[in-house]
This record gives sequence, structure tokens and C-alpha cells, in this order.
Amino acid sequence: MFGYTVKRLGQMIPSLLGIVIITFILSRVLPGDPAVMMAGEQADDTVIENIRRDMGLDQPLYMQFFSYVIKLFQGDLGMAYHTGHTVAEDFANRFPATIELTLFSILIAVLVAIPVGIIAATRKESIADHISRVFSLIGACVPIFWLGLMFIYIFYSILGWSPAPMGRISGDLNPPTDITGLYLIDSLITGDFLAFRSSLAHLILPAICLSTGTMAIVARMMRSSMLEVIGQDFIRTARAKGIHEFLVISRHALVNALIPTLTVLGLQFGYLLGGAVITETIFSWPGVGGYVTDSILAADYAPIQAFTLVSALLYSLINLLVDLIYGWIDPRIRYE
Repeated sequence: MFGYTVKRLGQMIPSLLGIVIITFILSRVLPGDPAVMMAGEQADDTVIENIRRDMGLDQPLYMQFFSYVIKLFQGDLGMAYHTGHTVAEDFANRFPATIELTLFSILIAVLVAIPVGIIAATRKESIADHISRVFSLIGACVPIFWLGLMFIYIFYSILGWSPAPMGRISGDLNPPTDITGLYLIDSLITGDFLAFRSSLAHLILPAICLSTGTMAIVARMMRSSMLEVIGQDFIRTARAKGIHEFLVISRHALVNALIPTLTVLGLQFGYLLGGAVITETIFSWPGVGGYVTDSILAADYAPIQAFTLVSALLYSLINLLVDLIYGWIDPRIRYE
């Protein structure tokens, strides 16, 4: 398994290099001039040229690219000119919020979609099956931005069940002591249950909004996988031996049906990171998503490139982790 892991890590290098090249080119063709955005529309041409020189935008494109790659190897993600801080510093402050939102969304998707898929498969053509299929269809089709606005309107404006969609915790409370950067975990570790309740209340609505598409896809995949496994000979044999139906489903069918479902979950991680940009903007969540949106509006290249690169790296590592989990679920799998 160690050799397989090293081989997969090596295969990531060409992909990441391609992503670096593509994002660099795309960021340069975005409308807007960062120097003009910083200096203002009415600024003197001399001031704008001086800013362009300071940012290195006066150099040929290939020189800018080589300079960017060299800085990447040195661990320098660049400077975010619209905040005045380095991208690495901004990421360190904001990425824990995005990770918490993404992980909580995945947790919701798993806890809801897998049982729904199992029930739909074991009760095929029942009312529960039809409801799950309608839910999956709607969840896969509804845009995140519309769903987020509806959630805010219904649960905050009308019902008043949700706190104001601003930030990760109520403004009258101090954030928990920073240990992991994840408010839920940090508040539990420090025993700050007031901060835990507030941060959970702020997190639930955007997490459900972000997880809706993933829930729909995972539920459909779980149903399809379970239906395929239930029809296999070893399931019929287990039932013929008189094994209780719950054990047949949980010990025999579920383990085999989880393998393709895990693949979908790994692929959905990249979708959730991309969807976090929209969700964080709608709910004013102080994560990397809103930061990247502000960077796009300011035509600030470095944060956009860094977010794309970090997302691609995390996406590749998650998929590698999923492949390794296969071996833990099914020891018969051999890595080559």
C-alpha cells in the first residue's frame, strides 16, 4: 500500500502543474486591471503604472508565470492586495471556517443520504422509495443560491428559528479559544457550551444548504448500489441460512454497497468546496469562499490562484484517501 500511495502522489504532480498553468492564464484574462482597482478609476496614469510595476504586471506574461511558480516552491502564495495581507495569512485565518462548513455538510449528507438510500432499496417501489427519488431529483436540480435565499427568508425572516446569517457566532459572544480553528470542536474541548450552541445555530442552515445536492446524489447512488448487491447470490444464501434481515443488510449488503458510494463522496468534496464560495457569500460566512468572491471583484489574482490550487490539492488527497479506505472495507482489494 505504501508503494501505491507514493505512486498516486507522484501522479498528482502533472495534474497540479496543469491546474497552475490554467488558473494563471484564466486569472490574467479576467476583466479588470488590479492596478486600476487599487488606485481608483480617476487615478493618474503614472500612479497606475507604478502600482503595476510594484505588482510585477509590467513584465511579460511568461516572466510573471515563472516568478509565480518559483514563489510557489518557496511556499509563497502571493500577496492579497485588496486586504493588504499575504494570501497564506488570509487563508490561515479563513480556511478553518470553510473546512468546518464543508465537513459538517458532508456529515449531514452521510447521516441523511445513506439511511434514505438503504430504506429506498430495501422497500423498492414503496411510498418511501418514491419519496426518496423525488427528494433526490429536487435536491440535484435546485441551485444553491436560490435554496440559500429561501432558507434565510423562511427560517430567519418568517419563522425566526435561525440567527441572523452573519458570521460563525453571535456578535455578543466571544469565539472559543483557538485550538483547531473549528468553533464546534474548540468550544467542546474548552467546555464553552454557550459558544457551542451559538456556533452550531449559525452553522446548521448554511451546512444544510450546501449539503442538499450531495445528499441527493449520495442517496441515489446508495439506492442503486444496494439494489445491485441485494440481488447477488451471497445475499440470497445468507437469507436462506435464516440470518436476520437486519444482519443481512448491515453486515453483508451495506459493506459492499458502500464502495461506489465512497467514490461519489470523494468526488463531492470538490463540489462542496466550489459550492462553499456561493454559500459563504449568501450567509456572510467568514471563510475562503467569500474571500475569493471579494478577490474576483477586486481582480486580485493571487487569492484566486491559491484557492484553486489548494482546492485541487485537497480534492486529490481526498480521492487518494477514499481509495485507501477501500482496502480497509474490503481486504480483498489489492493495490498495484
